[in-house]
Amino acid sequence: MGERRATTGESRPAQTGPSDRDAQSREGEIFDLLSNQRRRYAIHYCKREDEPVTLGDLAEHVAAWELEKDLDEITSAERKRVYTSLQQSHLPTLERADVIEFDDRTIELTDEAAELDVYLDIVPGNSVSWGVYYLGLTGVGSVVMAGLWLEVVPTETIPELGWATLVFALFAVSAIVHVTQTRRLRLGEMERPP
Repeated sequence: MGERRATTGESRPAQTGPSDRDAQSREGEIFDLLSNQRRRYAIHYCKREDEPVTLGDLAEHVAAWELEKDLDEITSAERKRVYTSLQQSHLPTLERADVIEFDDRTIELTDEAAELDVYLDIVPGNSVSWGVYYLGLTGVGSVVMAGLWLEVVPTETIPELGWATLVFALFAVSAIVHVTQTRRLRLGEMERPP
């Protein structure tokens, strides 16, 4: 019973401390929050307005976005259905996660809402994710650099430093486009949610 196990040199799984579990739990909670379109739309509207909003206005905009209608085309039944869902389910969920402050009529984002942007990498349906794009760009850069090392890339027309500058410029332009597009696609940045 009181045996001690001899050390065999086998690696043991890393122990996760309370702070690691808390961070993983918070991350899971955030992904759960953002997995629902109605909650994302609510956050988008609140970020866009950048001040406390009324539940009625929020419900009207969320209904319009969900139904892909103009605000003046939303019926009272459509608005009420979203209003009730927000009031009874989604806003209390966001409040428990400390993303909003909700007092039955007005909604205001907390400072915690700013951390949500990190979890949203919005990729349009007909495009490639930035991670895959950069991997491809790295492949192209590697082929060019290997070609220079093996002296199979022509250096008469473009010198070696020119090729290196070209690869660097591709990464720099890509990074600028990436940052610009990511900022534009953040919740609260555009009229309609991404």
